[in-house]
Amino acid sequence: MTDLTLYDPFEKMQFSDTNCFLCGTAITPEQRTPVFGEWLQQKYSLREKELLLLDKSVTTFGELTIPCCHRCHTQHLLPLEAEVEGAAAKGIDGLRALDEQKLFQWIGKMYYGTLVTELIKEMNPLMEPQYAVSEDSKMLGRFASFYQVLQSLRVPMVFSDFIPCSLFLLEVNPLEDALPFEYQDELTSMAFSIKLDRVAVVCTLLDNGIIRRAMGRLYGLTQGQQLHPVQVAEFKARVFYAAYIFNVIPEYFLRPPKPGDSHLVLDTLIDDIRNEVFNPWDMMAYAHMLEEMLKPWDIREQQIMANPKQPLSFLLDADNRLKVLERYEG
Repeated sequence: MTDLTLYDPFEKMQFSDTNCFLCGTAITPEQRTPVFGEWLQQKYSLREKELLLLDKSVTTFGELTIPCCHRCHTQHLLPLEAEVEGAAAKGIDGLRALDEQKLFQWIGKMYYGTLVTELIKEMNPLMEPQYAVSEDSKMLGRFASFYQVLQSLRVPMVFSDFIPCSLFLLEVNPLEDALPFEYQDELTSMAFSIKLDRVAVVCTLLDNGIIRRAMGRLYGLTQGQQLHPVQVAEFKARVFYAAYIFNVIPEYFLRPPKPGDSHLVLDTLIDDIRNEVFNPWDMMAYAHMLEEMLKPWDIREQQIMANPKQPLSFLLDADNRLKVLERYEG
């Protein structure tokens, strides 16, 4: 019989090294799972690569693990990693063919892995974090909503006419691309990107696809095109900034399960009556975000805003058509 019981660690702030992050089962501190799959670490030589956490401490991709029981590790996480690995091996076509819910779960596990690491640290009474996530009630509410849909990793779940995130898949021009792997996330805005060889996956994790719809025309222009890495960086800046100004938190409602049900059904609601979906777009704030993404090319905010009426863009020309950019020397 399928277990349809959901787990909510946020209700009692149950974050520790002795509870499975996914089901809450009591475990020993030695029972852990890697945040970044073993295949990912091996393929891109990530094990010793440094990773900066929210509290400014430094770990490595290999050292970043989270508490996980044997059942969740073997029955839920390993099969998912194997499925994504197989899809990624086929390039952008393989990842496009992958069920979006699977890709959301895979990204969500990596994002939540870094978050729960921070929450476990904050539960230690001897720690005094500089930016305490657990003290921000609005952010905790957002994370709790996210965790509710992330439970689809473990509990069979159908999202009714929605996907919790916005997913973007971009193909990178291999002749201009020197980096096989890149990773970025933004904890508070829940924006995420990961680059696997010639494919960049960009995601906003809790917007019910609104940002993808808002960026539909631009995203459509990129499809079937091989983008220069500087164009991918600009696209990421636009997505990350859209996530930053996104102003609502989706609510999710579980339909009461009936005897014999094999899965749960979730409905959703976004309160866009009392709140604007997006805060106003601030061009200077966006320029700052774009500057961060363009650091590898040493492009500064002054260059981006040289013409305030038409900020620097590598993606679109003056007529809002996609630029063909085969080479950028800086």
